Amino acid sequence: MFNKIAFYGITSIFISFYTVNGYAQQTLSMKEAVSLGLQNYPAVKAKANQLNASKAYLSETRTEYLPNLNFSGQQDYGTINGTNGPLYGYRGGNVASSGPALASQNWNAAFGALYLTNVDWDFFAFGRAVEKVNVQKKIVARDQNDLNQELFQHKVRIAAAYLDLLAAQRIVKSQQDNLNRALELRRVVVARVTNGLNAGVDSSLANSEVSNARIALTNAQQTAQDRNSQLVQYLGVTPRQFALDSVFVTGVPPNTDAASTVSLQNHPLLQYYQSRVNVSDNQAKYLSKLAMPTFSFFGTFQGRGSGFSPGVTATAPNDYNDNYGSGVDPTRYNYLLGIGVNWNFTSLFRVHYQVKSQKYTSMQYKDDYDLITQQLVAQQALAEIRIGNSLKNYREAPIEVKAANDAYVQKGTLYRNGLSSIVDFTTALFNLNRAQIDRDIAYNNVWQAVLLKAAAAGDFGIFINNLQ
Repeated sequence: MFNKIAFYGITSIFISFYTVNGYAQQTLSMKEAVSLGLQNYPAVKAKANQLNASKAYLSETRTEYLPNLNFSGQQDYGTINGTNGPLYGYRGGNVASSGPALASQNWNAAFGALYLTNVDWDFFAFGRAVEKVNVQKKIVARDQNDLNQELFQHKVRIAAAYLDLLAAQRIVKSQQDNLNRALELRRVVVARVTNGLNAGVDSSLANSEVSNARIALTNAQQTAQDRNSQLVQYLGVTPRQFALDSVFVTGVPPNTDAASTVSLQNHPLLQYYQSRVNVSDNQAKYLSKLAMPTFSFFGTFQGRGSGFSPGVTATAPNDYNDNYGSGVDPTRYNYLLGIGVNWNFTSLFRVHYQVKSQKYTSMQYKDDYDLITQQLVAQQALAEIRIGNSLKNYREAPIEVKAANDAYVQKGTLYRNGLSSIVDFTTALFNLNRAQIDRDIAYNNVWQAVLLKAAAAGDFGIFINNLQ
């Protein structure tokens, strides 16, 4: 996963600049690009909002231990006919009318009221509430680490895209120089063919070289545009062309063997994967508490009013007052306090398998952690090798360019004097173009290798501190 995310653009592993278009061609430094991308990139903003949501839910989780305190009141109008017989309040389909069982239906109606204050509190559940808070704390820590690793990886993405674009722009320049040389070659060839000094086929070969150079330039320009588009995306800005810092093509990092100040276990990506394990472990602890009984405290205080007087009986069914005020004014009060326990014994069996499943999830996350650790160790070793090889190429590139340029000048002089063939001249042209591209890439590859080392070590300072 890390090689797919953190190193997209480095060998194609691993930008809002100023919002005013007039500044689009100002030089964009690496540090400005990184700062801009971290501010604007939607994925970073999404991770930050995810963290804020987790923090808010943690605050809510802490309040779940508080007792439930409910206030309710109702005022009704109706009859109070009672009857003898069993009844179950199935799905709430019952009217709680209290009155004597009369010999026949009575339609006398009056007002009644009920005012209720109720409190219930699960005051002891063997640490269930505490464990739920602990789980949410770990989730907050996980989301914080997720944001940190996203910030780190996005720094690497931006730096890699910046270097890729810079290399592509340099290759465009080299291909433009190559086209200019091909045009000069054709001018010389046409002049010699026109004067009868060379065969007409030389003109065809020269025209072929010009077309080939134009195609190579177009392809290089398209590659540069693709790299520019990628950088625009990472910076979170509207499409524009960037002028980049030339420091990456005029020199190499002064300190390619800098040691990391971050230990492997503190790598942002590993911290995120470790936090996933921590969340799962705490979820297993919380689930185990669900099998334990819950001890609750409850209390109720109620006031009740009725338009029917206490004297309503089967022989005096009309002893009531249908006045609204008489019915809704409470005249009787009751309170109740108690402690209860609730334990679903069969939950022991269900929770056992839930905990077992969660522990396997923790093992899965631990295996993911071990995999990323192995990849990072391998990438650290690879980065050191790349740095060494890129420095070798960096030292050889000027030698190659000088030799190729000397050969091109010599072959051009010989051809103009009829002492060399067009094939020798075009070969020298090709070699010089290849040497210049090798030079453009050699400088860039040293910076890319140091960036790879920084990404593998989890310490972006290894790369960015070389720009001090």
